[in-house]
Amino acid sequence: MAAVSTSDPLWYKDAVFYELHVRSFQDSNADGIGDFPGLTSRLDYLQALGVDCLWLMPFYPSPLKDDGYDIADYKAINPDYGTLDDFRHFLAEAHARGIRVIADLVVNHTSDQHFWFQEARKGPDNPYYHYYVWSDTPEKYKEARIIFTDTETSNWTFEPAVGKFYWHRFFSSQPDLNYDNPKVRQEMLDVVRFWLELGLDGFRVDAVPYLFEREGTNCENLPETHAFLAELRRFVDQNFPGRLLLAEANQWPKDVVAYFGTAEQPEFHMCFNFPVMPRIFMALAREEAKPIEEIMRSIPEIRPDCQWAIFLRNHDELTLEMVTDEERSFMYAVYAKDPRMKVNVGIRRRLAPLVDGGRRQLELLHSILLTLPGSPILYYGDEIGMGDNIYLDDRHGVRTPMQWSIDRNAGFSQADTAKLYSPVIVDPPYAYQGVNVEAQERSAYSLLQWVRQVIRVRKQYPVFGRGSLAFLTPNNPKILAYLRSYEGMQVLVVHNLSRYAQPVALNLSPWKGFTPVEMIGQVAFPPIGEQPYLLTLGPHAFFWFRLDQSS
Repeated sequence: MAAVSTSDPLWYKDAVFYELHVRSFQDSNADGIGDFPGLTSRLDYLQALGVDCLWLMPFYPSPLKDDGYDIADYKAINPDYGTLDDFRHFLAEAHARGIRVIADLVVNHTSDQHFWFQEARKGPDNPYYHYYVWSDTPEKYKEARIIFTDTETSNWTFEPAVGKFYWHRFFSSQPDLNYDNPKVRQEMLDVVRFWLELGLDGFRVDAVPYLFEREGTNCENLPETHAFLAELRRFVDQNFPGRLLLAEANQWPKDVVAYFGTAEQPEFHMCFNFPVMPRIFMALAREEAKPIEEIMRSIPEIRPDCQWAIFLRNHDELTLEMVTDEERSFMYAVYAKDPRMKVNVGIRRRLAPLVDGGRRQLELLHSILLTLPGSPILYYGDEIGMGDNIYLDDRHGVRTPMQWSIDRNAGFSQADTAKLYSPVIVDPPYAYQGVNVEAQERSAYSLLQWVRQVIRVRKQYPVFGRGSLAFLTPNNPKILAYLRSYEGMQVLVVHNLSRYAQPVALNLSPWKGFTPVEMIGQVAFPPIGEQPYLLTLGPHAFFWFRLDQSS
């Protein structure tokens, strides 16, 4: 086993991340719910996949009205998932395999079942009342948008026990914390200390733009929010150097980059690149490189100690907040033909169903994920092409049990099928009898084996995690081509976004005399000369070329 190395404080720049829900991954005690002992038993699989860091969805006690993002106790483990000792053992075993672990930290709100809110309901004389945001009227902060448009009609909900309205940016069962109260800020730092002292490697910090409220604003990206996040970063750097803070800030590029902070007042080490994600799917559907090129060119430069988190799918909907109305209509028409596939302002589908299980499209999408600037995040099950269940409520359709084998309940649990927290996928073409880890491990040409291979190749070259990006301007708009450069290493990446074979002529004259070497098969192509470099790419094909100087 290779233990976690602490020698490089920028470890996250080269890491491959993998998101999973403890309750969805492996059940060890036949109660129908995944748990930490079960997850621990699957660490060898994750190590073989090439994962460097796990991102765990919330595992805290919760009424589960929002799948754990409604936290009832920040300093405990949901008993369905095991004990604190189970967590410690899991963490030690992950670290022994060289795998780091970060966890979701929901800083914006709690569950209405949290002790703090239960106390707050006793009225203004209770100190916990001031942990939340109250008003006599629902007319305050009218400029703030409603995020969960499918279920909420207001950001305020009346609490009869208090006779006032409380503020919530998400579900009404998730009252927002009052960050103007210094006790709340200290409580959250205490939570961070608790888990990092246990050995956790960091946090994916949920819903960070919404921490403060100010009249006359949209209550997002406020200076007060950035000031607290800088305080959080100082606390982590001073007490737990080498740990990671990853921001969930679903904002436009100019607003997202602010969450990296400044060199003098840093905030997050990493931020999700939300704007590029829907445009990857838009480019695939339109068969043109323009959507990806345009958004990537609009993203400001970031400091060398910062990193983007790039992803295709995750536990939420494919969000369409960062696109125009026309683009949103197009995406719905292509990727959400059934109204049940929509939720809020997005599409609740897994990766494989979005492309009808097309193997070439899945490989192309993974190639873009692994070669654009940033650290890639895989979502559990996407490496085997798992499907979804659009007949489950909310986002639960993309959070079904991991499909391990053709055994009962897809090898996820020995419980009676009726006891499972969620039904497994049983309908073709994504039924677990055909789509599972065991079957794909037996085939050298399965999607799982291919994903393992390209991850291995990527990890050999720091240029993908740390290099600069320069787009080429091919004579064919269906071709996405760019150069990644880092410390003398240059890699040319070429993607065909069309479902048909395409020719392309690339101006590579600045690299005259260099030899493109295809990186997956280590095949040398003809040397580059003065004339345009001609390539032919099959449907949804791609190349990763290392540009080697001729000897």
